[in-house]
Amino acid sequence: MKNRLIAPSLLSADFGNLQRDLEMLNRSQADWLHVDVMDGRFVPNISFGFPVMKTILEHGKKFVDVHLMILQPENYIKEFIEAGADLVSVHVEASTHLHRTVSLIQDLGAKAGVVLNPSTPVAMLEDIIEQVDLVLLMSVNPGFGGQKFIENTYKKVAQTKEMILLRNSTALIEIDGGVNLENASKLFAAGADVLVAGNAVFASQDPERTIELLKI
Repeated sequence: MKNRLIAPSLLSADFGNLQRDLEMLNRSQADWLHVDVMDGRFVPNISFGFPVMKTILEHGKKFVDVHLMILQPENYIKEFIEAGADLVSVHVEASTHLHRTVSLIQDLGAKAGVVLNPSTPVAMLEDIIEQVDLVLLMSVNPGFGGQKFIENTYKKVAQTKEMILLRNSTALIEIDGGVNLENASKLFAAGADVLVAGNAVFASQDPERTIELLKI
């Protein structure tokens, strides 16, 4: 059966009530918890690190999907996996030795993903697609939540899916940025397996119902 996984982005959660929001996600049909880590250097924003990861590990009951939007991610991978990350994704644009970084993640017992910014071509995946567990396609420019979805993403999903099938890769395709009830089904139809949703979930009057609807 085709994957239709939803990964609510904790960047949009209420950090004054993070335990409450995590308990809501535990009850919901959400599949993963998406954790955006920003360093203020690779992207123009700073988010959270290990103290928040500790809270997520204490109260979250779902698969933990960590997206490192940082320079030199290899310096922090071990700590994030020890802090509870089940999957760690690093940017192609930030990783000088991408194969080595992906191998490090997998050797430490986590799944490894690679991320492409909106302007980075899918061709950059050619030499790594057979090794990774996931490809994360950014559908907004990374750094801030609440941005408008970039329509060219559908084309990139199709290109990535074609490469995965051609190379007999088992990688999942994840989409992050501007995902909502209007485009979720189209993204799944294009070949996506996992959708990251931030504002669409946490700004909703009924987040649990919104997660259900995103999966349809």
